[in-house]
Amino acid sequence: MSRIIATAAIRGAHKYVKQARADLLQAIEENGPDHKVEFPNTAYYLPLTLALTGLEVDSLGDADQALEWAESLLPPIPEESRWLPYLGHTLDAGIATLIAEEIIESLKCARGEELVEPWLGFTDDATLRTQGIKLVDGRMPGFAACVGALPTNEEAVDLARSLQERSILVFMASSTEGRSMAEQLAEEGVEMSWDTFLVPYGKDTSAAVHALNFAARAAMTFGGVKPGDYDAARKILLYNKERVHAFVLALGSDMKASENGRQLLTDEKYATAAGAISFGFPTISDVEIPEILPRGVCTYEHVVSGVPREMIVNKAVEVRGLKLKVSEIPIPVPYGAGFEGERVRKEQMQIQFGGKYTEAFELVRGRPMDEVEDGKIELIGKDIDEVEEGGALPFGVIVEVAGRSFKEDFETVIERRIHEFSSWAYGVFHMGQRAIVWARISKDAYAKGFRLKHYGEILVAKLREEFSAIIDKIQVRIITDPEAIVAPLEEARAVYRQRDERIKGMIDEDTDTFYSCVLCQSYAPDHVCVVTPERLGLCGAYTWLDCAASFEMNPHGPNQPIKKGEVLDEVRGQWKGVNEYLETASNGNLERFNAYSMMEDPMTSCGCFECITAILPEANGVMIVNREHEGMTPFGMTFSTMAGQIGGGIQTPGFIGMGKLYVSSKKYISAEGGLERVVWMPKALKEEIRERLEERLAELGKADLLDKIATEDDATTSDELLAFLERVGHPALQLAPMM
Repeated sequence: MSRIIATAAIRGAHKYVKQARADLLQAIEENGPDHKVEFPNTAYYLPLTLALTGLEVDSLGDADQALEWAESLLPPIPEESRWLPYLGHTLDAGIATLIAEEIIESLKCARGEELVEPWLGFTDDATLRTQGIKLVDGRMPGFAACVGALPTNEEAVDLARSLQERSILVFMASSTEGRSMAEQLAEEGVEMSWDTFLVPYGKDTSAAVHALNFAARAAMTFGGVKPGDYDAARKILLYNKERVHAFVLALGSDMKASENGRQLLTDEKYATAAGAISFGFPTISDVEIPEILPRGVCTYEHVVSGVPREMIVNKAVEVRGLKLKVSEIPIPVPYGAGFEGERVRKEQMQIQFGGKYTEAFELVRGRPMDEVEDGKIELIGKDIDEVEEGGALPFGVIVEVAGRSFKEDFETVIERRIHEFSSWAYGVFHMGQRAIVWARISKDAYAKGFRLKHYGEILVAKLREEFSAIIDKIQVRIITDPEAIVAPLEEARAVYRQRDERIKGMIDEDTDTFYSCVLCQSYAPDHVCVVTPERLGLCGAYTWLDCAASFEMNPHGPNQPIKKGEVLDEVRGQWKGVNEYLETASNGNLERFNAYSMMEDPMTSCGCFECITAILPEANGVMIVNREHEGMTPFGMTFSTMAGQIGGGIQTPGFIGMGKLYVSSKKYISAEGGLERVVWMPKALKEEIRERLEERLAELGKADLLDKIATEDDATTSDELLAFLERVGHPALQLAPMM
């Protein structure tokens, strides 16, 4: 192992611990040891410190205890002539660095320091869970922590685009000679957010710790690893090495840190990299820093340097062992999941379709084999270059597919993917589906040569790639002519109505087969979603039809058919065949499951759930809280705190994770009384699902119940809630006890 790296990392650790001690002493002197210290909207205190030490840091006094723990890890700075050829002391220094950095960053929050653009700071739990489904389904195969800056803005944009094309999440922190990669991207007008896979944490090197506490929470949130002793910390680190595929890109040379003419990083960067190595995350650099090539803590090499910038992403993928699926599509703009969230603002727009400006729709239809010309793309009407800049056109997209294994039920599954696949093209903005589509093409994409035939090329290539097991032939018709779109639009609306009636009528009793979804087992090894016609996956993204189509496409994939078998409990929803599957799929950790009960053997929860239903014993009912809600609930916990208790693939009687649409299902906690048990939900959630709730309550003859469900405007404590329920006469108060 390089003496230079070991010495520099240990020196950097001493600097950070010293800085944290000085900042902490000042904070205690000004505010006292009981002053609160926390990151916003997390149930994990200081997450990385919690993961590595088990300490729940809630105050400055607690932070002092954590810092003492870090100080105890610090090895002495080695003499030039004396060093040991192994990583032990360097890794200890790295862990001490991360704890010190997390304290430094948390004290910024305690001081009330406001973030300035482009910096986003700490990632809250709601965002972590929102991104979770991208991690587990492969859309986000890993993440890169970019530390420093590139020599030019152009090179920074090229690196960002290269990572986005591979759907790699990009965390940015630190600087090189006073410049940061995030600032370079901002100067070039590159949109940075979670939706675009570009996340700028902060300009200080210590801000890189947010990438590591994101990784630590992944283990605790999705993996169900409970923080505590040394063994728990070891499990969290191993979980990250094996399941969270991350790496560090150390960019640019800090001339003040150069030694004997060699390009080097600062001591602080070496120390932070040593902390990342403890997680199994290697460092790859574009400058000639000392290397650590033997394998050990990381899967392959620990530090690789001097990589040409045009090759650095491919080298990082190789060193971390990432398995990527990169689509090669014949279009003139970059393509990848990292572009899905990019917006095309009015001033950036070349042309737009639909929205409130023109008619627009998307429709997928199955056709006989002889009616589909494979690969055909037909444009009826004007193309982008025939309309003045800033103009608008109608937009009808008809995708016709044929396949010997294709079924009509698969049309909606494929149709929903049009949004995703079209949005992956750089410079293409897409919202909505069916007849509420809104799309824009940017001036930049237009200048690079993007035209409507390329929109068709995307759909042909991606739908063929993703659905090859059920699609043999595919053709695309794009209509931009105002007169030619009228009849197809009416036909599409008739098809939508027909589908809605068919899907709405599907009930659990009509099928002898449910489907599993074990996508999340890459992060929560024991979790199993059982998806039924009346209960979608808890992430809200996978319906029974989605899973059926997925199995048809990949018989050995994450969605497997489950024969229900003998009915063991009709009211609670328990079947012999489902139990047998569950025991095998959960690695023997679960013996039985009730589909319709939250009180007895409910479904496990991963960490990606959209909502939580939680029992409120004093109200004899339940509350529903969505992950976007940051406030307190009558249960006495925030969403994040509750989610931390029930995630990780365990059964928690009295709590279930769920998708939002499950609320309006006839099977929603039907064993306990269904919607009549709901006594509280956030106002925003209530409005979001109001239409579905009104329809379901009308079917029950309980149309007045919606106004009897409290929100945060009515109650945030159990006493306030009970008073509200008694005042409005909520039926839950008269039902049989839940416990």
